[in-house]
Amino acid sequence: MVYVISKSGKPLMPTKRHGKVRRMLKSGQAKVVRRTPFTIQLLYDSSEFTQDVSVGVDIGSKHVGVSAISQNKELFAGEFELRTDIHDLLTERRTYRRTRRSQKTRYRQPKFLNRGRKNKWLAPFVQWKIDAHIRIIRMLADILPISKIVVEIAPFDTQKIMNPNISGVDYQNGVQKGFWDVREYCLWRAGYKSEYSGKKEILEVHHIIPQSKGGTNKPDNLIALTIDEHEQLHAGNLTLTKKSLQKTQSLKDASHVSTIGQFIVAGLRKLGYLVDVTFGSITKSKRMESGLEKTHNIDALVIAGGDGATVRSGTVCFGKFVRRQNRSLHKANLLKGGRKKINTIRTAKGYKRFDKVLYEGKECFIYGLRTSGYFDLRLLDGTKIHASANVKKLQLLERSKSLLTERRKDNFLSSLNPLPNIS
Repeated sequence: MVYVISKSGKPLMPTKRHGKVRRMLKSGQAKVVRRTPFTIQLLYDSSEFTQDVSVGVDIGSKHVGVSAISQNKELFAGEFELRTDIHDLLTERRTYRRTRRSQKTRYRQPKFLNRGRKNKWLAPFVQWKIDAHIRIIRMLADILPISKIVVEIAPFDTQKIMNPNISGVDYQNGVQKGFWDVREYCLWRAGYKSEYSGKKEILEVHHIIPQSKGGTNKPDNLIALTIDEHEQLHAGNLTLTKKSLQKTQSLKDASHVSTIGQFIVAGLRKLGYLVDVTFGSITKSKRMESGLEKTHNIDALVIAGGDGATVRSGTVCFGKFVRRQNRSLHKANLLKGGRKKINTIRTAKGYKRFDKVLYEGKECFIYGLRTSGYFDLRLLDGTKIHASANVKKLQLLERSKSLLTERRKDNFLSSLNPLPNIS
């Protein structure tokens, strides 16, 4: 899929006419403005007629799924990996600062006033994840004429879990509706693996304290087990460990995702987008009815309004957020003799870390720099291309950014031929 922008910068409908795109680029009627996803801008006046495009967003703490559909065709499929190191880095910085306060150093005036804002304040790693979701949507809005955005604000209905007696039109579907949400939370909490053994099999939800003895349907009384483990437990051949029971005690992750969802919706509406919301249990029900497998981008497809009859795009844009800045001059751990080890070099032979390069016909990223000119090359999922590639065999494609992207073939459409490399 090639995404098209008009001469004035307005996103138009994408095309699969790769031959025409090549001719336009060769004749100077268009220019390349983005490599992944591949986007061109027209250099002549054209009509700006577009169709309605609906975008589904499967939010998460670690992964984000995005899909855009129009007239039962998928125009974009993406999966993005978020950073999870921000909290640890802030904790490490706080430790260093507190250590310096006990030393005899000069007094430094505060650079900014960060007091008195607690009513509007969010933890930095939470705020970053909200901004990252909005950044993904804005990137998509630059290449597609988005008319509506549907956001899955939580994997389940947390209000129903915490208050089973809540009333309202959306909650008057009987006890099975309520238990579906609680069961869905337990499976999501377990990562769709057994909370006893970690096995990936068909799961069932077990009451730790049986209902006949006063047990409830609350999440802290439920644990996800495989069918065999469930049968052995009732037969008395299996005993739940203290470690497995600890996994059932918290709604922290669920509340975290729910909080992010509400702020993402508010942020998108503030930017002028038309935003609807849905829940993960609704998404799962529609996905199972369509016979689709579970991935982040397929969930996003269902959220956007797609189903099993929707024509898939054939490729998935995989993105990963990375750390760009590290102002520390030295490593924290000292070498022998009390010497400080100098931090990683910034450039080598004109290349930086996370630059996208072409090596022997493969697009990859520089993960490790050496002053000798031999680099560690990998894909975004960590797959090694070469541990020590010579700089003479590299061709620079893109400079490093905080959001890295690469194109992947859709695993569920492996029977299709790959799209030609028009770039």
